[in-house]
Amino acid sequence: MFSQKIRKEIGKVIIKKQKEKILPEFDFSEIVVEYPKQRIHGHYATNVALIIAKKVKKKPIEIANYLKSELENNYLFEKIEIVEPGFINFFISEKALLDGLRRILKEKEKYGKSDVGKSKTIIIDYSSPNIAKPFSVGHLRSTIIGQAIYNLYKLLGFKVIGDNHLGDWGTQFGKLIYAIKKWGDEKEIEKDPIKNLVSLYVRFHQEAEKNPQLEEKGREWFRKLERGEKEARRLWKKCVKWSLKEFEKVYKILKIKQDLVLGESFYHSLSEEVVEEALKRGVAKESQGALVIPFPEEKLPPLLIKKSDGTTLYSTRDLAAIKYRMEKFKPWKIIYEVGADQKLYFQQLFWAAELLGLGKRDKYVHIAHGMIRLPEGKMSTRKGRVILLEDLLEEAIRKAKEIIKKKNPQIKENERKKIAETIGVGAVKYNILSKNPETDIIFKWEEALNLEGNSGPYLQYAYVRAKGIIKRFKRKREKVIFKQRVLTAKDLDFLFQLTKFPEVIEEGGKKYSPNIVANYLFDLAREFNKFYESVPVFQERKEDLRVLRLLLVKAFSQIIKNGLNVLGIDVVEKM
Repeated sequence: MFSQKIRKEIGKVIIKKQKEKILPEFDFSEIVVEYPKQRIHGHYATNVALIIAKKVKKKPIEIANYLKSELENNYLFEKIEIVEPGFINFFISEKALLDGLRRILKEKEKYGKSDVGKSKTIIIDYSSPNIAKPFSVGHLRSTIIGQAIYNLYKLLGFKVIGDNHLGDWGTQFGKLIYAIKKWGDEKEIEKDPIKNLVSLYVRFHQEAEKNPQLEEKGREWFRKLERGEKEARRLWKKCVKWSLKEFEKVYKILKIKQDLVLGESFYHSLSEEVVEEALKRGVAKESQGALVIPFPEEKLPPLLIKKSDGTTLYSTRDLAAIKYRMEKFKPWKIIYEVGADQKLYFQQLFWAAELLGLGKRDKYVHIAHGMIRLPEGKMSTRKGRVILLEDLLEEAIRKAKEIIKKKNPQIKENERKKIAETIGVGAVKYNILSKNPETDIIFKWEEALNLEGNSGPYLQYAYVRAKGIIKRFKRKREKVIFKQRVLTAKDLDFLFQLTKFPEVIEEGGKKYSPNIVANYLFDLAREFNKFYESVPVFQERKEDLRVLRLLLVKAFSQIIKNGLNVLGIDVVEKM
């Protein structure tokens, strides 16, 4: 909250001196305001004086003192300190902090919103499960990290389009259609479609190991599918219908909402346009009967966009998707939340898009999350080694229900069931979102279902505790609640932590990292528990102070709720 104001105030001073021709042109993105490592050095610090000093060939300490003299009468600051060789430390005033408290209480669920992304559109490509395959734990990161980033950018004022780019096209469908025709029974499949389709897919690969000619049978059926042959299309459509029905069950539990659900098949007809454009621009060339897009100086391996048998690939369809999105939505950026094992591919894809005239590479962002692996290795549908996401969620809800029943037996069964779902699903989500997206995770049931420590339920319980305090308190004398020189140093420190929420949202968005929000909420919940245990609220005799502390508790509960909402986690009123 205050870092933006400090940057703005420093900017005003610089602009003033530019008009007086004392300072040169200056890139305002170079004004970086950070938190000092130690609280004794203030609430914020900046090295902007060192940057300016290089431009005007003066001592940084001289520039720092000049900026201090221009800023120190600003109501924002209690004190400004200069530290060699020219760092500036800012201490936020009590009046400004109380204004921050007013803002939290006034804006409520809107607190944290900004207009950073005003008039800008962002497309986020996330989840993207494969048709006819189970929604496994392996899909969890893309799905919930993508949704959290969607929520972050919404809060930052962007127009956000969430796109579920389904994997519903490709050679694997030729293999599956062959398997259905050879060994399947459509009526039996329909009873438990995903399980039966996976079983057929696994069987195909087992049989293909004995008889490699089956691979060509699969490719032949995919060619039929691309040509639009009736039987191939009929079976493919059934696979899509069956799968979407299953996916919706999981999305409902996870509360995932997307604006577009367009599979690769949607872009099949546009793929030829991409191929033609690549040939027209001289971007593509023939290689062993196939078409590839080579890159300047061979900095990356060529990108294959058409096989020698004339069929397209997911790369062709991804380029067609970019073309469609750029023409229809004119986005500022397109963000892909996809695993790190696709890093090279996205480098190729973004460069190919640039060569095709679809915008500079910096318009495209790949958030490369680490893999979720089993202790024995990578998950694999072909080998039938996966953990179904639905099973994980059901187990989390069951465990949460047992704990609630044990700790709060008076809660009725229907209410307990609802609370358990919120807590269990929240635990699974937070377990993923609190980690850096780039790190690999070895899946362990006991960690995924963690309900204590740095966990979703810990934050949900902190919220319940705060709401309990509010319910017990009867507020009086509203006219004096914002009187200065009432709060203690501990109160003000806690209030400062509360006001950091908008800055955390902005940082999380810039770095595409929901874990920044999760870690802030956990630290804030710990601070709240320490604050409540060390600072009396009910027992405080001074009415002004007692009421102000109640408002701090109210502000805390609001920020926890807002922050969990960004992570896609609901709060509960009882636990």
